[in-house]
Amino acid sequence: MQVRRDYYEILGIARNANDEEIRKAFRRLAFQFHPDRNHEPDAEDRFKEINEAYQCLCDADRRRSYNLHGVSGSMGTQYADFGFGGLGEIFETFFGAAFGETRANAPVDGDSFRLKASITFEEAANGCARDFSIRRSEICDECRGTGCEPGTSPLRCPECNGTGKVRRMEQSIFGRFSHVLTCPRCAGAGTNISTPCKTCRGKRTVTRTRMLHIDMPAGIDTGGIVTRRGQGGVGSNGGKTGDVTIVVEVEPHEFFSRDGLDVHYELLVNFAQAALGADIEVPVLGGTARVKLPANTQTGEVLKLKGKGIQELGGKRRGDHLLHVKVTTPRKLTQEQRRLFEALARTMPTD
Repeated sequence: MQVRRDYYEILGIARNANDEEIRKAFRRLAFQFHPDRNHEPDAEDRFKEINEAYQCLCDADRRRSYNLHGVSGSMGTQYADFGFGGLGEIFETFFGAAFGETRANAPVDGDSFRLKASITFEEAANGCARDFSIRRSEICDECRGTGCEPGTSPLRCPECNGTGKVRRMEQSIFGRFSHVLTCPRCAGAGTNISTPCKTCRGKRTVTRTRMLHIDMPAGIDTGGIVTRRGQGGVGSNGGKTGDVTIVVEVEPHEFFSRDGLDVHYELLVNFAQAALGADIEVPVLGGTARVKLPANTQTGEVLKLKGKGIQELGGKRRGDHLLHVKVTTPRKLTQEQRRLFEALARTMPTD
């Protein structure tokens, strides 16, 4: 005759363990030895043993009897309806969807959209707008999301009485137990639609193409993101509506480059302008500006046009427009230019 192991030893707990400690021990061991997860030869027997110990110790009367007499009453090794749905619902309660099934009427979030926008350097600096076309799900205007033809209403499901779940008795290798399932008649909704809406055919939502006008803020740069909350597809069963996210890519500029809020521009000047100074018109964002080039300016010097750069994203501050001077050497000279340069050279130190 096989000697039955001590229930406290099976769960690995002290004899004075409280209900929460018993519950945690069962959760850990049941998860470890459940035959669907553990394929060792003795896993099924261990699982039955763990369950038997838990069913005794989690019940105050059975535990008291066991502590006094070493027996648990008529529990045996048969799996019964334990008061919270049987073996199947035990694992749905303890471990969620790992062993239970996802509710058919659980909230489902709507679709979100991630789009790209290519904008010019000037548009990024000053702000712009773009239109985007998306195809999204929306609440049906005809039935206002009920799924029923106007003038009718959804009816409570007679099979589950509006709960969305039904209880079934099943036989398994562990014995006979009750199991809670999604109602097959209403698919977990708890209601049935007798007269479906002609527009959405009872689905409660329709799919439509929409144009979205999205403002790109001044100062945005490549990789910047503009998000419009709640502009995506509508959720179902109370799920939230999706979002629309725009990822920005700024096209390179022919002359300008960007560093933070500052704009950089290479200013080419000739020998005469650099030596004598000059009043020069230069391109800036949104137009042109006049800058006074000082006499004796050297290559590499930087002139600053304050406040002519890029506006701070979400703020009022603007960067600067920085002119990097480069003195150029002429590739061709006229006879007169060459005569003048030769005359100038005779006045310059040879070293």
